[in-house]
Amino acid sequence: MPKQGITFETVRKVGLALPGVEAGTAYGSPALKVQGKLLACIAIHKSAELNSLAVRIAFEDRTGLIESDPDVYYLTPHYVDHPMVLVRLSSLTAKQLKDLLVMALRFVTSTGVPTRPRRSSRTDR
Repeated sequence: MPKQGITFETVRKVGLALPGVEAGTAYGSPALKVQGKLLACIAIHKSAELNSLAVRIAFEDRTGLIESDPDVYYLTPHYVDHPMVLVRLSSLTAKQLKDLLVMALRFVTSTGVPTRPRRSSRTDR
């Protein structure tokens, strides 16, 4: 199946079909949340490419996604310490979108998800 451009409206529709997901905003940008926690939003940081989505996922999953399809998934230095992946909506398929949002939902609703990003430069005391 050829890749087709996905819009945030499509992201919103797919996300809202998942249990507990609701529409909201994050940093003034349209977002999806679950239990008040960010699930995905339009990436607004200047380091992100236009028409990108920022999605919360585990660091390990992020690495696998970027390695498996770097044309779709990417990272900028701003997001390195955050459990998120950037997604080029213009390169994403509908199946990839659904799978990614399900992965994000599992991550955000799992026990022990950090509510604030951990800094890799911080030392334990």
